[in-house]
Amino acid sequence: MKPLISNVMFNLSSIHVKIRNQAKILSIIALLEKKGPSLSRPYADLLEDGIHELRIKLSGKQVRILYFFCYQNFIILTHPFTKTTDKIPPSEINKTKILRTDFLKRYNKIQLEDLINEDI
Repeated sequence: MKPLISNVMFNLSSIHVKIRNQAKILSIIALLEKKGPSLSRPYADLLEDGIHELRIKLSGKQVRILYFFCYQNFIILTHPFTKTTDKIPPSEINKTKILRTDFLKRYNKIQLEDLINEDI
Protein backbone atom coordinates (compact mmCIF):
# COMPACT_ATOMS: atom_id res chain seq x y z
CA MET A 1 0.00 0.00 0.00
CA LYS A 2 1.20 3.48 -0.77
CA PRO A 3 0.47 6.28 1.69
CA LEU A 4 0.15 9.76 0.29
CA ILE A 5 2.06 11.69 2.93
CA SER A 6 3.17 14.96 1.39
CA ASN A 7 0.22 17.01 2.68
CA VAL A 8 0.48 15.52 6.16
CA MET A 9 4.19 16.25 6.44
CA PHE A 10 3.55 19.80 5.24
CA ASN A 11 0.82 20.27 7.85
CA LEU A 12 2.82 18.79 10.71
CA SER A 13 4.19 22.26 11.32
CA SER A 14 0.70 23.13 12.54
CA ILE A 15 1.29 20.98 15.62
CA HIS A 16 4.88 22.13 16.04
CA VAL A 17 6.57 18.78 15.58
CA LYS A 18 10.20 18.81 16.63
CA ILE A 19 12.74 17.60 14.10
CA ARG A 20 13.67 14.59 16.25
CA ASN A 21 10.05 13.45 16.30
CA GLN A 22 9.73 13.44 12.52
CA ALA A 23 11.68 10.16 12.34
CA LYS A 24 9.18 8.57 14.73
CA ILE A 25 6.25 9.78 12.63
CA LEU A 26 7.82 8.50 9.42
CA SER A 27 8.60 5.12 10.98
CA ILE A 28 4.96 4.66 12.02
CA ILE A 29 3.81 5.70 8.55
CA ALA A 30 6.24 3.13 7.10
CA LEU A 31 4.76 0.51 9.43
CA LEU A 32 1.29 1.45 8.17
CA GLU A 33 2.51 1.10 4.59
CA LYS A 34 3.90 -2.37 5.36
CA LYS A 35 0.98 -3.74 7.42
CA GLY A 36 -1.92 -1.87 5.82
CA PRO A 37 -5.32 -2.55 7.39
CA SER A 38 -3.84 -5.14 9.76
CA LEU A 39 -1.90 -2.47 11.70
CA SER A 40 -3.55 -2.30 15.12
CA ARG A 41 -3.04 -0.84 18.58
CA PRO A 42 -0.88 0.63 19.89
CA TYR A 43 -0.03 2.16 16.49
CA ALA A 44 -3.42 2.46 14.81
CA ASP A 45 -7.11 2.00 15.42
CA LEU A 46 -10.35 1.98 13.44
CA LEU A 47 -12.61 4.82 14.55
CA GLU A 48 -15.78 4.54 12.46
CA ASP A 49 -17.04 4.28 8.89
CA GLY A 50 -13.63 3.38 7.45
CA ILE A 51 -11.83 6.25 9.23
CA HIS A 52 -8.66 5.19 11.06
CA GLU A 53 -6.19 6.92 13.36
CA LEU A 54 -2.43 6.65 13.65
CA ARG A 55 -1.60 6.92 17.35
CA ILE A 56 1.68 8.66 18.12
CA LYS A 57 3.07 9.97 21.40
CA LEU A 58 5.46 12.88 20.87
CA SER A 59 7.09 14.72 23.73
CA GLY A 60 4.33 13.60 26.08
CA LYS A 61 1.52 14.68 23.74
CA GLN A 62 -0.94 12.35 22.05
CA VAL A 63 -0.80 13.13 18.33
CA ARG A 64 -3.26 11.56 15.92
CA ILE A 65 -3.18 11.40 12.14
CA LEU A 66 -6.48 10.38 10.59
CA TYR A 67 -6.57 8.37 7.38
CA PHE A 68 -8.60 6.09 5.15
CA PHE A 69 -7.94 3.38 2.58
CA CYS A 70 -9.10 3.62 -1.02
CA TYR A 71 -8.87 1.65 -4.26
CA GLN A 72 -7.25 -1.32 -2.44
CA ASN A 73 -3.71 0.07 -2.80
CA PHE A 74 -3.79 3.54 -1.29
CA ILE A 75 -3.71 5.03 2.19
CA ILE A 76 -4.79 8.66 2.34
CA LEU A 77 -3.55 10.55 5.39
CA THR A 78 -5.79 13.54 5.95
CA HIS A 79 -4.62 15.63 8.88
CA PRO A 80 -2.79 15.59 12.21
CA PHE A 81 -3.97 17.02 15.50
CA THR A 82 -3.07 16.88 19.16
CA LYS A 83 -5.56 14.83 21.16
CA THR A 84 -6.63 16.64 24.32
CA THR A 85 -9.68 14.59 25.37
CA ASP A 86 -10.32 10.90 26.08
CA LYS A 87 -12.12 10.37 22.78
CA ILE A 88 -11.41 11.62 19.30
CA PRO A 89 -13.59 14.70 18.79
CA PRO A 90 -16.46 13.98 16.37
CA SER A 91 -15.50 17.16 14.49
CA GLU A 92 -12.13 15.62 13.58
CA ILE A 93 -13.80 12.44 12.29
CA ASN A 94 -16.35 14.50 10.33
CA LYS A 95 -13.53 16.57 8.84
CA THR A 96 -11.91 13.37 7.57
CA LYS A 97 -15.21 12.12 6.14
CA ILE A 98 -15.65 15.39 4.23
CA LEU A 99 -12.06 15.23 2.98
CA ARG A 100 -12.57 11.60 1.90
CA THR A 101 -15.74 12.43 -0.03
CA ASP A 102 -14.03 15.32 -1.77
CA PHE A 103 -10.90 13.28 -2.49
CA LEU A 104 -12.83 10.37 -4.01
CA LYS A 105 -14.78 12.78 -6.23
CA ARG A 106 -11.57 14.30 -7.56
CA TYR A 107 -9.34 11.22 -7.94
CA ASN A 108 -9.91 7.80 -9.40
CA LYS A 109 -7.58 4.81 -9.16
CA ILE A 110 -5.78 5.56 -12.45
CA GLN A 111 -5.10 9.18 -11.45
CA LEU A 112 -3.63 8.05 -8.12
CA GLU A 113 -1.45 5.46 -9.82
CA ASP A 114 -0.20 8.17 -12.18
CA LEU A 115 0.63 10.43 -9.20
CA ILE A 116 2.64 7.65 -7.56
CA ASN A 117 4.46 6.85 -10.79
CA GLU A 118 5.43 10.54 -11.20
CA ASP A 119 7.33 10.31 -7.91
CA ILE A 120 9.41 7.30 -9.00
